[in-house]
Amino acid sequence: MTKHILVPVDGSPQSTAALSFVAEEWPEATVTLLHVINPADAGGNPSAGIPSGAEEWYESEKSRSASLLADAASIVEPNVRMRTEVGRPTRTILDVVDSGEFDHVVMGSHGRSGVSRILLGSVTEAVVRGSPVPVTIVR
Repeated sequence: MTKHILVPVDGSPQSTAALSFVAEEWPEATVTLLHVINPADAGGNPSAGIPSGAEEWYESEKSRSASLLADAASIVEPNVRMRTEVGRPTRTILDVVDSGEFDHVVMGSHGRSGVSRILLGSVTEAVVRGSPVPVTIVR
């Protein structure tokens, strides 16, 4: 029986679908929502190299994360926890799963294939390959 589910969220329709799936399939489970702030995303910000610019970017991302998690939590209430981490998404998700407190991961997938998957990579695929617990992919 699934008791504690990790659901990485990024605000996409796919992560919302994953949340809805969890709410329907495991209404009694504890759900931890995880949003990963990726420092590589600051690369598009010309002031990211300046400490004050990086701090401003990070504070903005923390605020965005809190908003995303609050919206996501409304889908899977009442047994929900929220968590924000900083790092590369795949590695961070796997590190959180490796903590041992989760018995299932549910993720949305963008469903990319072919060249776009090769060029863009697949966080979901990497989590499936590296996770010590079952992973359900929702499209």
